[in-house]
Amino acid sequence: MSSCRESIGIIISAAEVSNILIKEQGPLHEEKAELVRAGLASSPWQQTDDTATRVKGLNEHCHILCNPLYTAYFTLLKKDRQSVIDVLSNEGPRRYLFNQQAAAYFQARRLGQRLMEKVGQLPQGTLLDEAGIEQAIKEQFGEIPEQQRKIIKDGARVAAYRAEEEAPVVKLLVCDDAGQSKGITAEVGLCWVHDARHYKQLTPVIELHRKLLDEFMDQYWKYYQQLREYKENPTKEGAESLAQKFDELFGTQTGYQALDERISKTRENKVALLVVLRHPEVPLHNNASELGARARVRKRDVSLGPRTAEGVRAWDTGQTIVETAKKLGVSVYAYIKDRLSGANQMPSLAEIIREKAKQMHLGESWGSNSASPNF
Repeated sequence: MSSCRESIGIIISAAEVSNILIKEQGPLHEEKAELVRAGLASSPWQQTDDTATRVKGLNEHCHILCNPLYTAYFTLLKKDRQSVIDVLSNEGPRRYLFNQQAAAYFQARRLGQRLMEKVGQLPQGTLLDEAGIEQAIKEQFGEIPEQQRKIIKDGARVAAYRAEEEAPVVKLLVCDDAGQSKGITAEVGLCWVHDARHYKQLTPVIELHRKLLDEFMDQYWKYYQQLREYKENPTKEGAESLAQKFDELFGTQTGYQALDERISKTRENKVALLVVLRHPEVPLHNNASELGARARVRKRDVSLGPRTAEGVRAWDTGQTIVETAKKLGVSVYAYIKDRLSGANQMPSLAEIIREKAKQMHLGESWGSNSASPNF
């Protein structure tokens, strides 16, 4: 006598699957925000990068923020300086401040004397919101070229960010050589691997130039290895010696013009490339944030891109939780199940970050009184 089993199917539309994934995810979004707060507080230095993400068929930018304890994603319309500060502020409200810090920013960007005088008449020492600064600029300047408006708003935003007292302020940002990441934090650390890529773009034709490039790059990577060794055993004498060797290596004149010009550009970035001599715990490269960007690229290749604001938040929150859980050695599947089921028996990723930060001392050099070389 034969028997058969009836199969029971569940019919569910693609739209309903989408709704399950992106709607009513408030608790997970709050968890992401708390995770990022803990990550920002875990070290005075952070790493950043960005990659393209298409939203409803239009180009936007996914910013990656990370350190050894977490990786966070923020998809924004732009990748300008304001957007970078949005990321470092964990997407808090934009605030603006005119003070000495803002004045120094304007001077560094060679804002004209006449404009400087007018800027000096804007409300000093008072935090302004977006509407407030727009009103202040309108009353003081009337119509103003967009580039000048941008410099004024960027400078005031940087000043307000550095004066922040209620949230962690990043003191050093590790990044590539993109202009929008500079001038925000007190220090910038540039990626040696990114710098080396510029030398790979040189295309020597004659044998002599190829030989000169090969010989220089051999010395380049030997020096890089010495920096890696210094990180393991930092000393004042070692820092002074490596600062001097930098001057010698990047003061080289080979006679191959394109190579000499590239060497000169590296030399101009001495302070940013040698942050490791002041802060040995800071990485020499920006590979961590680039790996974070690759995870977004893989998702983008499979899923193309979100089509709604809710979808964007779901992408960012989901990837932040997944990539951070991996770094912390937490089972992603167990963690998501714990949160979505409402069990909440596992400690939050933010809690784990805070505990691990106490053990790792990622900002140890900022509390040190040891002298560092002047350069």
